[in-house]
Amino acid sequence: MSPKESAADDLQDLAALWSIGEARAHDVVEVACAALVAGLDSPALRILAGYTRAEAENEVPDLLPAVLDELDLVYYPRDSEAGQEAVLRALAHQLPAGKLTPRELASRVHQLFGHQLPKAERLAELDDEYDIIEYGDRTLAELDAEVTAEARTLAHNRLDHGQPS
Repeated sequence: MSPKESAADDLQDLAALWSIGEARAHDVVEVACAALVAGLDSPALRILAGYTRAEAENEVPDLLPAVLDELDLVYYPRDSEAGQEAVLRALAHQLPAGKLTPRELASRVHQLFGHQLPKAERLAELDDEYDIIEYGDRTLAELDAEVTAEARTLAHNRLDHGQPS
């Protein structure tokens, strides 16, 4: 993956996380700066990257949809199933990046979506299994491996820069 593609993926992921309150507005600005450095460019992206921490909270909500549109990325409305699935993919990307452990990923997904989002159901079930591991016949390593495999599947279900199917 090229640096530009990676930066676009990072921006798409963070925008999805931000849309459900899982990232701060100034984090979006930092990712916008990194996207510019990686070679992505658009008028709205340049403006976004220039915001201070104080400006970010007020300005990101209005500008982010334009940034994503200019870069051919997707802006997911709050509480949309497609947005929730984008957040699920974004969280799945954090496992191989070392930002979450398998247990943390399963727990976070379970906290966010419970058993209500079909694509997140297996991770929610695995989180339940972590809670009763001492009473079951599976090892921690087996659960971690299954969460990792599920995360890999979810992360690879992304089409071009998160465009919905």
